[in-house]
Amino acid sequence: MSARPHGLGRTGIWAGDFDRLPASGVRNAAAAIEDLGYGTLWFPETTGREAMAQAAILLSATRHMTVAAGMTDIYARDPITAAAAQRTLDEAFAERFLLGLWDSHPSLAEDIRGHRFGPPLATMRSYLDALDTAPFGPPGTATSPHRVLAALDPDMLALAAERARGATVLGMPIEYTRTARTALGNDALLAITQMCVLSHDPAETADLARTTAAAALPNRRELLRGLGYANPDALDDRLVGALVAHGRAEDIAHRVQEHFDAGADHVSLHLMTTTPDSPSVQQWEQLAMHLPV
Repeated sequence: MSARPHGLGRTGIWAGDFDRLPASGVRNAAAAIEDLGYGTLWFPETTGREAMAQAAILLSATRHMTVAAGMTDIYARDPITAAAAQRTLDEAFAERFLLGLWDSHPSLAEDIRGHRFGPPLATMRSYLDALDTAPFGPPGTATSPHRVLAALDPDMLALAAERARGATVLGMPIEYTRTARTALGNDALLAITQMCVLSHDPAETADLARTTAAAALPNRRELLRGLGYANPDALDDRLVGALVAHGRAEDIAHRVQEHFDAGADHVSLHLMTTTPDSPSVQQWEQLAMHLPV
């Protein structure tokens, strides 16, 4: 178990499907996650709700849980606006908001947002420079240290150790948690998101696990080859199982512990279901009974 303080709790929920819910459903689901004892509620930003507005909804619906905008798209707002929004949330909800910055994807940046997609590492570094010197924000507030970088490749992990509290890594095998810890060093925060499918019979969830793994594959092929998965496109059972923990709550809890043993400080669960339009409260509850929340 890591002794690094981070304020996120040991485990959290990655709410990848919250954009499918109405605002009232989002509020209710967030309150349920907090009541179950999870330390942090994470969510991404793609083409649904604007991240800072979504964070305000979630923070207002909860009392003490950390809310982490885990993949805030740096092409969605300029750094001065991002700094002002973060300072506003810090002022209103002290110590409860964590900003996670993501270098986006060419199709999102260019085809949807109309920007020119730049080299990820250099673009992120420039964004951080502007974030740190942003002049706007509520009176009496300063640049917030509460940020992480959504990172996969070692260069972005190194930047996270240099310019943020640490990194969040989504959807990689246990072996990469060890790699990420080495790249970050001993002091930085390492928050892992584990994709999972809950079922008493893994055979019943095999198709959903495979579909989930296939969707994650395009951004991870080369990294997976480096971990010894020679032909990721084959998506054999070993690779599917490495990317997506599927089975009983005890099996998923065991995977979470493996991430802790490999150097993670915090693990959030991205629960995949066949009913993404409905909050998975009962399954979150089953998992909470076996997790160190």
